Formats: sequence, C-alpha cells, structure tokens
Amino acid sequence: MSAPREPRSGGELRAGTGEILSVEGISVRLSGREVLRQVSFAIRPGELTGLIGSNGSGKTTLFRTILGLQPAGAGRVLIDGRPRSRRNSLIGYVPQKFLLDPDMPLRARDLVGLGLDAHRLGIPLPSRARRARIDEMLQAVDAGAFADSRVGLLSGGEQQRVLIAHALIARPKLLLLDEPLANLDLRAGREVVELLAGIAKERGVAVLISAHEMNPLLPVLDRIVYLAAGRAASGTTAEVVRADVLSELYGSHVDVLNVHGRVLVVAGAAEDSGRSQTASHGHDVVVPGLEIVS
Repeated sequence: MSAPREPRSGGELRAGTGEILSVEGISVRLSGREVLRQVSFAIRPGELTGLIGSNGSGKTTLFRTILGLQPAGAGRVLIDGRPRSRRNSLIGYVPQKFLLDPDMPLRARDLVGLGLDAHRLGIPLPSRARRARIDEMLQAVDAGAFADSRVGLLSGGEQQRVLIAHALIARPKLLLLDEPLANLDLRAGREVVELLAGIAKERGVAVLISAHEMNPLLPVLDRIVYLAAGRAASGTTAEVVRADVLSELYGSHVDVLNVHGRVLVVAGAAEDSGRSQTASHGHDVVVPGLEIVS
C-alpha cells in the first residue's frame, strides 16, 4: 500500500500485500476511559517507524494490543496479513524495563540464547549450530566484544544491544522496541538508532520504535505514527509534522517552524488567552522531542 497523501487520525486503512504490520481501527477503553480511538497504520518490510507521543498518549497500550496482551474494543491487528495470535514468532519485542541483577551469573550470550528457547521447556542442550546462531546475532549488534560479560555489569547501551540481539535471534519479521533510548546518553542513543536503521534495511525487518523524543530518530525514520489523546496521525515525517495535521490532532492551534536545521513547534493561538498555550492538554510539549516555543 502506498503512503497516504494525507495523514490519518484514525480512518479506514486496510491491510495490503507486503505489509508486515497492519493496525486497523483499533480502539481501547481502560477503566471507562478511551485510551485509543480508531488508530490505523501499516508498516512494510525494511521500514523504520517511530511511534511518537508524550507519557499517557497511549503508546504502551498500543504496544500491548499489537502483542496480544490487551484486547481491543474495536478493530484488528494483522501480522503479515493474518490475524495476530497471542504468541507470534513473527514478532520480536524489546521491553522498556528489563531489570538485571549485577550479581546474576548471566552472560550476554546466555541472554541472547534464551531468545531461541522461549517456547520450549527444559534446559537447552548446547550445540555447534546454536552457538553459531548466537555468535551471529552478537556480531550483528556489535556485541561480540562483551559476549561473555555478565549482562548486569554492562552499560545501558551495551545492554540494549544484547536485548535487541535476544529479540532478533528467532528471526522475526516485526521488531517492537518500547522506549529503547530511555536512560541512554546522546552517543549511546545515536549508536542504537543507527544500529536499528541498519537492521531494518539489511535484514528487511519492520521496526517500530516508541519514543517521546523524536529528534534522535529523525535522520532515519521512514514513517511516523504520532499519538495524542488516543488518536493517531501517520505518514512520513513531512506529512505528519505539519501545522494543520498537529492542530487537528490536538484540537488547538500549532505552528511548525524550521530554524537552522531544527524543528520548532509554536503551540497555542495568541487570541485564545493573550499568550501561547500548549496544545498537549497538560503536557509540557506539543511534539515530543522537538523544541517548543511559547
């Protein structure tokens, strides 16, 4: 399916050939509150897509719905053209929080290998082919140098590489990463973004990254799904990060400016209150990860 000329805030995006992930009209209510409303978008092989939104915008709920952990009140999720099952080997997942005890004798290669054994009972038997597969994944994420180090002693960026290898070793077609740049410094974050962009292109994996910071992802994004108040606008960055699209999404006037190569978002109509107001209904920013001027 070709990219829509106009980004959608919901709508009737239908599944098509070649789409690894199709989210069609997903609506979710939690504790009587509408968290997601008619969210629709699609991702193709080799695309890196950013799921952007501030805290409370519905990113985690959407991920849980895609993973089959959260039932939807309406709509459906298709993985490679078929209804998603609770356990789907076509999906690799890197959670936002993964607590590791520094004293746990679990090496990086051990954690990666667990990705091969997710649906098996008992202790896996060592084999030459299994070790070669683990080594291949460690090299793919540039983690070979610390393959035999305890995972709990690795830096945040190194742990993130190991978790990505763990998610990739089963050779999924779709890779979901929940806030992978959280708690990483700028250099480590940039390296992880470049790594994921390479994985998407070289391995043909569809990659969906959730984040509230857009700037680190902008150089490599193929598409963006922007969430606000449970609604979504999707398309290329040029299609979505526009004054008319964001103003409609937030229900308040938003200006988008380009200044010295950076994107500035000016929120709120001056005539409404004599000064700029954020259009994010209580959040500090309108477009997460972009600078806001008020």
